[in-house]
Amino acid sequence: MALDYWVEFFEDLEQVRGRSKNTLMAYRRDLDFYKEFKDKYPTASIRKFYQYIEGKGLSTRSQARAISSLRTYFKFCELQGKESPELRELRPPKVKVGLPNPVSKEEFQRLFTACKHEDPYKQGRNQITLLLLYGLGCRVSELIALNTSDLQEDASLIRLIGKGGKERLVPLSTKLQKELIDYIKMVRPRLLKLENKSLLINDRGKRPSRVDVWRWLSAWSKEAGFEDTISPHRFRHGCATALLDSGMDLRSIQMLLGHASLQTTQIYTSVSQKKMIESVNTHHPLSEIES
Repeated sequence: MALDYWVEFFEDLEQVRGRSKNTLMAYRRDLDFYKEFKDKYPTASIRKFYQYIEGKGLSTRSQARAISSLRTYFKFCELQGKESPELRELRPPKVKVGLPNPVSKEEFQRLFTACKHEDPYKQGRNQITLLLLYGLGCRVSELIALNTSDLQEDASLIRLIGKGGKERLVPLSTKLQKELIDYIKMVRPRLLKLENKSLLINDRGKRPSRVDVWRWLSAWSKEAGFEDTISPHRFRHGCATALLDSGMDLRSIQMLLGHASLQTTQIYTSVSQKKMIESVNTHHPLSEIES
């Protein structure tokens, strides 16, 4: 069966709502699950869809995303004049949100040491990649989309394009700005093969992909002796946690990270509180007193 308003829905997501290609792919996967379900069980209640996606091995978080995608689709159908009673029956499963796992200063230093390369220019590219991830707290999609023109050297700012094409200006620390300028002037030209705007350059002389960044991090993590790859999002968590620990207010961190809701940013307070409790248990003199 073909889903109603399939083409129109995806045109709305891309052209009107400005959703990224990765988001569109996620919606496509979720709606493909629903189409498979309806093909197999054409008369089944929508509630059976919960069992169907669970049987597909989707995690609770992925199930919640699939239900959310369906609700967005049914809302769009109703805006087109098609009644969608399924919208009232769908409720996302509750997802237990775990605390972020921020990269620590020690872990960052180990990675920074491990990203060495026999080619000094590729090593410079590797180092600036890590410095940008940790220094800006940016998403990997924002990192690979950076162009040289996004650097506003006079104002010590860099422009990031976030979710939905939203732009934000992020301040650069003195060290990061110096490293970035040196990279652009002395390293980047030696990596280019064809002229392009991309700030970062992969081994083929082009703009890196998400796969490139994950491949780099995987290799550096292994070289640094980590059992698992340090993911790009751990740098984002690490940046936010470090800023909060240093006294920056939540509203400023929200703006820097590009969070739509302050509630998303508030989870980092739990991380800082956990660290504080661990520190008290370790260093407070009462911890040494035997009862």
